[in-house]
Amino acid sequence: KELEKEEEEEQDQEKELEKEEQEEQEEERENEEEADKKEEEEEEKYKEQEKEWEQEEYQEEEEEEKEMEEERGEEQEREKEEE
Repeated sequence: KELEKEEEEEQDQEKELEKEEQEEQEEERENEEEADKKEEEEEEKYKEQEKEWEQEEYQEEEEEEKEMEEERGEEQEREKEEE
């Protein structure tokens, strides 16, 4: 009987250990998922930022072209007046 009791206690301890290990693994997995999610969010933010920069750059180029067109137009006006 004493032996049975000891064996039972050992089994209980093993079960407890297994349970703890499972919980640790679960926690680890959750942490990894959380990290992956954060990483994805960061990438999304970066992509958005890049889009904004590209948009701004494009607008600046458009404005520069407009200004040059206007300057050329003004020059042509002056040339016409001079003739």
